[in-house]
Amino acid sequence: MNRKIAALRHYKLTLTGLAVASLLFGISVIFEIDLGDMLIKLLESTEKYELDELFLSTLIFLGFLVFDLFQRQKQQKLEKEKEKEKIGIYTAMLSSAHHILNNFLNQMQLVKITADNTPGFDPRVLDLYDTIMHDAEQQMQELSNLTEITEETIKESVKPK
Repeated sequence: MNRKIAALRHYKLTLTGLAVASLLFGISVIFEIDLGDMLIKLLESTEKYELDELFLSTLIFLGFLVFDLFQRQKQQKLEKEKEKEKIGIYTAMLSSAHHILNNFLNQMQLVKITADNTPGFDPRVLDLYDTIMHDAEQQMQELSNLTEITEETIKESVKPK
């Protein structure tokens, strides 16, 4: 069912054109109106004011304008999809980095416990260890909280302060 709906979305202009054309055809048959003759008479009546060329030029311009608008809409949709994919890749990479870093930090706790239990171990080194661990956790947190994902914002979030 979703595939059918997706397929219809791809042809929404074609379906709209079919509906309008069918409606015009139905009205012309029911009310016995000859739309072709009406169009020719309209163009002939505008001939003396040279509006037929303006009408045709305007119609061509509008055709290209509509085409351009749809192309722009399609391009914007592609750009949004690329951005969404970029964010997905960034999130997966960040999650993996979190996992690796958390494993490392947990294993480093063993080093700290061993250092704490070693008589004569310099307490300044343990303080430095705590500072390094805290800084690493803080940088990962800042990296995780980015709202705008660009090379500059990533570098800025991990820059030492």
